[in-house]
Amino acid sequence: MSPARFTRAQLESFHGARVDDLIEPGVRLLFVGINPGLWTAAANAHFARPGNRFWPALQLAGITRERMDVSGGMAPADRAELVGAGIGITNLVPFATARADELTGEQIRQAAGTLTATVQRVRPAVVAVLGLTAYRQAFGRPKARPGRQPEDLGGAQLWVLPNPSGLNAHETAASLGVAYREPALAAGVPLVR
Repeated sequence: MSPARFTRAQLESFHGARVDDLIEPGVRLLFVGINPGLWTAAANAHFARPGNRFWPALQLAGITRERMDVSGGMAPADRAELVGAGIGITNLVPFATARADELTGEQIRQAAGTLTATVQRVRPAVVAVLGLTAYRQAFGRPKARPGRQPEDLGGAQLWVLPNPSGLNAHETAASLGVAYREPALAAGVPLVR
């Protein structure tokens, strides 16, 4: 799909909108964002904002063949590649905001039960929550560290990994690729390199 461009007013109109989950039968690795951004809601494609490092990181991890550009929506071929590899994507909180820090603590805490129910229903091998602070808050684990967690979530291995947002200045696409490759291997996702 061609890259999209949205005006500020167009993006603001998506405040509170929901984004469709990418969860199909056979999901092996379920990536979990904090909540959709406005651009993601406008494109109805996860991590759609240009500059978000999720898609470059997936390519660098060997999860996708090429860097996907979902800024204007997800192309059917890209969706088929992800589904075929057993990749799913959802969010802790389902509605869009301009920034994750607009969410209340209560909204994030309520998300833990919803995510657990989703994981029990779709049964991925691995769940990767992308955001340490959000994970700590949602699950009441203030001392959680990045990486594989000692507890499972709804029967799936649980990993907590860095968020790919550009606001997370401590990470690069390359470091995210390394981090995202580990749970992909644990889930048995077929890597392309």
